[in-house]
Amino acid sequence: MENKKRPVFLDLTRIDMPVMAVLSVAHRITGVLMFLAIPVVIYLIGLSLSSPQGYDSVTSFFDSGLFRLAVLLMLWCFSHHFFAGIRYFMLDLDIGVNVVDGRRSAWCVLAAGLIVTVIGMVVML
Repeated sequence: MENKKRPVFLDLTRIDMPVMAVLSVAHRITGVLMFLAIPVVIYLIGLSLSSPQGYDSVTSFFDSGLFRLAVLLMLWCFSHHFFAGIRYFMLDLDIGVNVVDGRRSAWCVLAAGLIVTVIGMVVML
């Protein structure tokens, strides 16, 4: 028999997730985005090595604003995933497992990813 008195709360926009949960979801999303970028990078490398015209088309794509936006997105994905991975490794070593330290390290990871992305944006200008 099912429990009919279970609360149902399906409005995901009203769920107040802690920063550690946001970090965990972002870590998974950045991993998926980096994985999905691998075929694009392989295609661009193959196209650039195929012929002089292919090389010219790839280098002209590198000058576009879309490419710069994609590079910034991948830079954020990599930096966030890197810092979050270090944080999770430290948690595996029982460093910072209490709630206060976990919350603080989660905010530090989010800030570090954004700082690296902003530095990359300044360098690209």
